[in-house]
Amino acid sequence: MILSETYTLSNAVTIPKLGLGTWFIDDDKAAQAVREAVAAGYRNIDTAQAYGNERGVGEGVRTSGIPRGELFLSTKLAAEVKNYDDAAAAIDGSLATLGLDYIDLMLIHSPQPWDDFRGGDYAEGNREAWRALEDAYKTGKLRSIGVSNFEQRDLENILGTCTVAPHVNQLLVHVGNTPAELIAYCESKSILVQAYSPIAHGEILKNAEVAAIAKRYSVTVPQLCIRYTIQLGTVSLPKTANPDHMRDNAKVDFVISDEDMDILRSLRFQDYGDHSAFPVFSGK
Repeated sequence: MILSETYTLSNAVTIPKLGLGTWFIDDDKAAQAVREAVAAGYRNIDTAQAYGNERGVGEGVRTSGIPRGELFLSTKLAAEVKNYDDAAAAIDGSLATLGLDYIDLMLIHSPQPWDDFRGGDYAEGNREAWRALEDAYKTGKLRSIGVSNFEQRDLENILGTCTVAPHVNQLLVHVGNTPAELIAYCESKSILVQAYSPIAHGEILKNAEVAAIAKRYSVTVPQLCIRYTIQLGTVSLPKTANPDHMRDNAKVDFVISDEDMDILRSLRFQDYGDHSAFPVFSGK
C-alpha cells in the first residue's frame, strides 16, 4: 500500500512517498484534517509558515494518537526571510507554534520573496538562510533540510558554499507541468523532489485527455495524477481537508504504463483558472 512506502533521503532519513498538503486549510480546521489523514493511514504532513496553519497542524500531530516518531512533519521558512538571524528566529518560531520538539523537514519556501518571485538576486540571502537551517539541523531541531521552488541556478548557489547539501526540493509538478531537466538535475545531486499541487490545484479535472487515460485504468483523474508524480520518483503532496478525498487519493496502487507515462509527461497544461494570480502558478 502506497501509504507505507518510503523514499530514503541522502542523510538516511526515510520519508513517506505520499503526504498531505495543507495549503488553504484554515488554522482552526487544520488539526482535524491532520487527525483525519493520520486515521486514514497518512504519516507525512506538509505545512508552511506562509500557510498560517502551523498551530493547527502541530495540534493535529500531537493529538493524532500516533507516536511522534512515526509521523513526518514538514514546514517552510517564509520566503521573505533572507538573513541568518531572522531565519534562526523563524525556525524557533515554527517549533514553538507547532508545539513540537523537532521538525522532520524544513525548507526555504522560495528563492525570492513572493512579491519579487523569479525576480531579483537573493543569492547571499539564501546562503544566509541556509546557514541557519544547517545550524538547526546540526543541533537536532531539524531532521532534514531543503528548499522549495528552487531552479538549478538557485541550487548551485547553495551547493557552492553549504556544509550540508539540500535533502529535498519541493516543486510544482503535475501532469501538464513536468520540469524534467530540473528533476533530473536534483536526482544527480541526490536531492529528492517533492511534487506539490499534483492535481494542478484542481484545474486538471477539466482536461478531457487526462480523463480518458484515467478511464482506461478505471481510476479517477486525481488518482492518475498522484500516481504519475510517484512514478516520476517524487513525493506526492495532494492537499485536501476532505476525509473521503484523503482516502481516495491513497488508492493509487496501480502502475501507469511506460507509454502512458510518456504521453502524460509530454502534456503541457498550465491554466490555473482563478488561482493563476499566485506566484507559483504565474511564475512571477
